[in-house]
Amino acid sequence: MSVPLWSRMQLPMQTLSTHEAIAEIPAAQWNRLVDPDAPFLRHEFLVAMERHGCVGESLGWIPRHLALRDSEGDLLAVAPCYIKLNSYGELVFDWAWADAYRRNGLPYYPKLVVASPYTPATGPRILVGAGTEGKGHAASLIRGAIETAERMGVSSLHWLFTTDEETLLLEEQGHQRRLGCQFHWSNAGYGSFDDLLGTFTAEKRKKVKRERRRVWEAGIALRRVFGDEMTESEWVSFHRLYRDTFDRHGGLPTLSLPFFQEIGGTMGRKLMLVLAYDGHEMVAAAFNLVGAHSLFGRHWGCIKDFHSLHFEACYYQGLDYCIEAGLTRFEPGAQGEHKVSRGFLPSPTWSAHWIADPRFRQAIGRFLDQETRGMMQYLEEMQSHSPYREPPPVHNAPYPF
Repeated sequence: MSVPLWSRMQLPMQTLSTHEAIAEIPAAQWNRLVDPDAPFLRHEFLVAMERHGCVGESLGWIPRHLALRDSEGDLLAVAPCYIKLNSYGELVFDWAWADAYRRNGLPYYPKLVVASPYTPATGPRILVGAGTEGKGHAASLIRGAIETAERMGVSSLHWLFTTDEETLLLEEQGHQRRLGCQFHWSNAGYGSFDDLLGTFTAEKRKKVKRERRRVWEAGIALRRVFGDEMTESEWVSFHRLYRDTFDRHGGLPTLSLPFFQEIGGTMGRKLMLVLAYDGHEMVAAAFNLVGAHSLFGRHWGCIKDFHSLHFEACYYQGLDYCIEAGLTRFEPGAQGEHKVSRGFLPSPTWSAHWIADPRFRQAIGRFLDQETRGMMQYLEEMQSHSPYREPPPVHNAPYPF
């Protein structure tokens, strides 16, 4: 399905099309537009989800990817878009909005969501590549997305974990901004993990050293392995750990073993796993995505409890890797105030929301105004618990705009 779009300056006609499978868009063309620091938006990652049943109608993630082309058919911009039948796997929580619709006798689902499924990581959601015309193409795609939402009759359109620049552009195009909080680490040019600890207060430095020592004293051996280095048996063991985490917490392990095996081959060194062994048995594992400048912690699983092993595998090994590889940022995943004492500072995250019904648009706007004030206070409160003796030279501002 395609819709013609005209720019305000009467430039040559552009066409926005929707795609029921990302495979309809050639991988090389899609990846040409992907930011090198956003591996979770690469064609290989998204196509593997579709190929192996990690998204689809049964899970409430129905692909409807957006593609903007010029009059010659050349790809100008794309966005990973899904018809959502629930709010699972988004990590920007709007269950209360859905309940408000229900109580007023209106359907909240289906809605449209632009996101990387199950991936609460900040990065461009409007993929335009490099170049001076990128902002104009992004604006055209946003207008086309709104027209698509109106034509489909969905309740709303949501862009999750957007960049600062995108959030402002979406706001200019009639979306409402929502502020969230995660805990991220920025590399201030540390030469080693000990250099990083040297910037901590004495109390926090001792705590981290004690946690690392306890893992070593328990006899746990850790290995950092890239995706293309994983053996078949290691993927099987890792996936067993991944499933176990969801089983114990009543969640749904949506990512299948074939999905991980495929991206291990297609994404290679863009995946980094930390494997923990007790003797010959893999007892825990952490799964990370590697961008050009950033590390993104995503999944964790364990089958035996060892003191501080979670902190070592999910945080300290990742920090070690970032320092060694010269990466500038580490996003270890959503939520988790316990991350602050381990060097991860409160960082704003953004989403942008277009609500079709004007009554709910106003009501949600009032809610967001109140929520934003509370979130700003929360960011400031969490910042006050920083483990650093002084603010690091590189850090995230609590409220950039």
